[in-house]
Formats: sequence, C-alpha cells, structure tokens
Amino acid sequence: MIYLASHSPRRRELLEQIQVHYQPLAITVDETRYAQEIPQEYVTRLALIKARTGRLAAPTSAPVLSADTVVVCQGQIFGKPLNKADAQQMLKQLSGTSHQVMTAVAVVTTTQESVCLNISQVYFRSLSDQEIAAYIATHEPLDKAGSYAIQGVASIFIERIEGSYSGVMGLPLYETAGLLAKIGIKIL
Repeated sequence: MIYLASHSPRRRELLEQIQVHYQPLAITVDETRYAQEIPQEYVTRLALIKARTGRLAAPTSAPVLSADTVVVCQGQIFGKPLNKADAQQMLKQLSGTSHQVMTAVAVVTTTQESVCLNISQVYFRSLSDQEIAAYIATHEPLDKAGSYAIQGVASIFIERIEGSYSGVMGLPLYETAGLLAKIGIKIL
C-alpha cells in the first residue's frame, strides 16, 4: 500500500488500472513558480514537494507518491485555467500547433526520494471558435492543465501524440512502475 498525495481522479484511475493499492492524502502546497524556473524544473520540484508534504502528513510509514503536470506551448506554461476565458485563450493557443505535456512523478519514503520526468509531444488540429466554445460548455477543461483532457471529449482535437498517453493524462505509468519497483513494490 502507498499513499497518493494528489486530488486528481485521473491519477487514482491510473493507479487502479495497474492494481496499485493506495490511500489518498489531502495536501496543499504553494505552486508558485520561481523566477527564471524552466518548466522541467518547476514540474519536478512540485511533484517532489507534494510527495514530501504527503510524507509529513501520512499516518504510517508507507511510501508517498505524487505527480504534477503542466502543458508547455511556445515556451509558456499552461496550468489549470483560472476561468472560462482563460481556458478559451489556452485552447486558441494550442489550436493547430504542437505542445509538450510534462508530468513529473515522485516517490518519497522515510529514507529515500526518487523523481522522474516524462515529456510527451501532443499535436492539436486547428479548432474553430465554435468548437472551443462548445468544449468549454462541457466544463471538462476547467480543472485540467492546458484546459483539455486527452481521455475526454478533447480526444477529437488530437491528431497524434509522441510519448506517453498516461503521462498526458497526468501519471506516466511506465515511470511510476519503475519508481515503485525501486522501493520494492512490484506491479506484476
């Protein structure tokens, strides 16, 4: 059994998919980006801080897993949208371009810390203003990094991905299984 320091239902679904037994931990951390912090450092730092915070909050000594995801388009980091207008702006910028989805995963035990980063390239087709408005009306993009969910309605916008589908969802399973194996938790 591990603790999952994440509020994401997608991360929970992905852990269940690979049959990892977990208990969720409710944590809150400051997600302010440092000046001049590049996206890879930012997302990796947040995943590690979340896992460390979870380790401090955990009622037992079981390992804590955490992750953080950002979308990077033309050098700009897209987190979760602040509101519908912010989601609309993000989707307009993603339209007809490719972008990176960076997901860092961290595991913290009482004696060790491990973190890894998965980067996937996602290619969006061009979106009309009407499609963007209709998608926002579904409310799906309002709590997702980059304002879209690859596993949801937005899948019709994606021409292709190069990388990890589960990483774009928010928890790269290949890397997660590797980190868990390092601390003695085998998936199969």
